[in-house]
Amino acid sequence: MTRARHAPSRRRLLAAGAGVPLALLLAACGTDTSDRYASGDAGYVSGDGVAVEIPAEERDEEIAFSGTTYDDEPFDLADTRGEVMVLNVWYASCPPCRKEAPDLQAIHEEYAEQGVSFLGINVRDAAGPAEAFEERYGITYPSLPDTGAEIMYALRGQVSPNAVPSTLVLDREGRVAARISGAADPSVLRAMIDAVVAE
Repeated sequence: MTRARHAPSRRRLLAAGAGVPLALLLAACGTDTSDRYASGDAGYVSGDGVAVEIPAEERDEEIAFSGTTYDDEPFDLADTRGEVMVLNVWYASCPPCRKEAPDLQAIHEEYAEQGVSFLGINVRDAAGPAEAFEERYGITYPSLPDTGAEIMYALRGQVSPNAVPSTLVLDREGRVAARISGAADPSVLRAMIDAVVAE
């Protein structure tokens, strides 16, 4: 009788314990950042959702990078000085990127008349998957491919290389004024943009 009572408990413990190695394995999927953006795996590491606003006097120097959009249009961030810029780091198979995409497009549309521009930075995809993502979610702002991580290198210290998605708000001088590590909460992002627009 004693064994019969203990056997189900032991099976439950073993079943619960079996999930631990799987959880650890899943957690480790995206911890290696070497060649991260060139890899073909679907694993990702989402940021922790922390939002940070940086006072003007504490901001680092302006960000600088250039590239060619998926529409074959040249882009140089220096040409956007005087505008408030929102940069979003993403790739098509990233679940939180898909979740936040409609909100980002809506905010882009809301703030366009206030001189706020959006730019995506895609760290993994060739044109096909990226354009399919943009079409599916109705994204109208441009994205730059960054499979070689050149732009991410320019953003070092501002964006964790293993936190996708991430969103930066740049002030009119091209300096990072705010950042969100992980999927952007729409109300938080709007508040960040409002603050920078008001400067």
